[in-house]
Order: sequence, then C-alpha cells, then structure tokens
Amino acid sequence: MIRVLVAKPGLDGHDRGAKVLAHALRDAGMEVIYTGLHQTPQMIVNSAIQEDVKVICVSILSGAHQRVFPEILQLLKDRKADDIQVLGGGVIPQTDVSALKKLG
Repeated sequence: MIRVLVAKPGLDGHDRGAKVLAHALRDAGMEVIYTGLHQTPQMIVNSAIQEDVKVICVSILSGAHQRVFPEILQLLKDRKADDIQVLGGGVIPQTDVSALKKLG
C-alpha cells in the first residue's frame, strides 16, 4: 500500500483542498496521513520519515511555495530521504511553475 503524507505548511488556514485530496487518495486505496495546519518544513519532513511515506503532498495557498518547496527538498536530502516524492499544489502562479519543476 502506498503511504502518503498530506501537509499544510505555514500560516495558511485554508485546508479544504488538502482534506479533499486526502479523502480522494484514501478512496483510491492509499494510506494517508494528514498533518493538519501550520506545519513547518522541518515538521513535515520529520513526519514523512517517521511515517515511512513514499509521497509528500504539500498544499500551499499563501504564496510561500518559492520558500517552502526548496526547504522541504533540502531537508529530505540532508536526512538521506530524498527518495520520497514531493508533490505541490495550491495557488501557484504559472510564472513560478518552471522554476519549481527544476527543483526536483
């Protein structure tokens, strides 16, 4: 079974999309761990490693994606856990997409 962590970093309090995603992934047969609101990148990476997930889904609506995604990827690399896939969504301007794709 695929284990997935759904995370909401930062001060963004809008989690409806993350909850919908978590339910959809569960309905598709995946085991989902939802971190809840206001997680730091460090908390997200710690949870992902502790829960032995294969995928981290990060939902950001606050515009902090340019800071949060690189930090999560670096922390995973530092912890020798960069085999964990990271997917991101939320409010991400099209102009930022190509730079974010280059991170992975």
